[in-house]
Amino acid sequence: MKKHLLAFAVATTLATTAFAQSNDTIAKVKASGAITMGVRDSSGALSYTLGDGKYAGYHVEICQRIIDNLDKAIGKKSEVKYISVTSQNRIPLTQNGTVDIECGSTTNNATRQKDVAFVNTTYVEEVRIAVKANSGITSIAQLNGKNVATTTGTTSVQLLRKHERATGVDFKEVFGKDHADSFLLLESGRAEAFVMDGQILAGNIALSKAPADYKIVGEVLSVEPIAIMIRKDDPAFKKLADDTVNAMAKSGELAKLYDKWFVQPIPPKNTRVGLPATDYTKAAWATPNDKPVEEYVKK
Repeated sequence: MKKHLLAFAVATTLATTAFAQSNDTIAKVKASGAITMGVRDSSGALSYTLGDGKYAGYHVEICQRIIDNLDKAIGKKSEVKYISVTSQNRIPLTQNGTVDIECGSTTNNATRQKDVAFVNTTYVEEVRIAVKANSGITSIAQLNGKNVATTTGTTSVQLLRKHERATGVDFKEVFGKDHADSFLLLESGRAEAFVMDGQILAGNIALSKAPADYKIVGEVLSVEPIAIMIRKDDPAFKKLADDTVNAMAKSGELAKLYDKWFVQPIPPKNTRVGLPATDYTKAAWATPNDKPVEEYVKK
């Protein structure tokens, strides 16, 4: 009997491994009974921790809808496991099968599309600059000689350096390990500015000890499609996820969820991010697509 049980366990393990290696997420979840969601600790209202292993946010909730539809496809309820990912490890953990669906604040760009796939865009971001309200800084030009914080593994400082108004502006990058750490660099005075996605800036400001002490200023550095990330070459799961997002967009559920997380008070402190949906985000809902940021730059 024990030999039969051992053989069954080995066979199940090998089958699950084979499904993971073939990038067939639906088959993997059906075999294992579990799906792993990659989440962020401090990605504004998109994905953040509530403590005690609980996560919330716009992308977390959309991912839950996708998983609900996956459960219907496999005919059973799957166990959802959460793993906190960072800007540095989110792509390799998705590639190697540790994470099945990454529900954070990842920009969809052509380089990343070589390694992973993206679900149709749910949010279009504007990269901005946060400073202390009494700093006197209102534009890129005033960052000359300043320490500028950003998060390791993100593209924000690269965008700042490439901006036409940054020509001749000499600043020093200081890096936080995650978005909360980067904001702490600004909060503690180790940086005079924090360059990042606008909603991440607004979310961290809203959750800070003194929100009125900070403001978002300056030129829009970039317009970027932010999307849920999955493994590459998994057409069945990509279609299931896209169909879920498309149906939510068509029914108006995406707009309602956006209002819930970006306009209304959110837990745990009932603070408001205060960022109504932009025309770019509304356009992504109206015409669902997984175009990379390079397609936005062409406009």
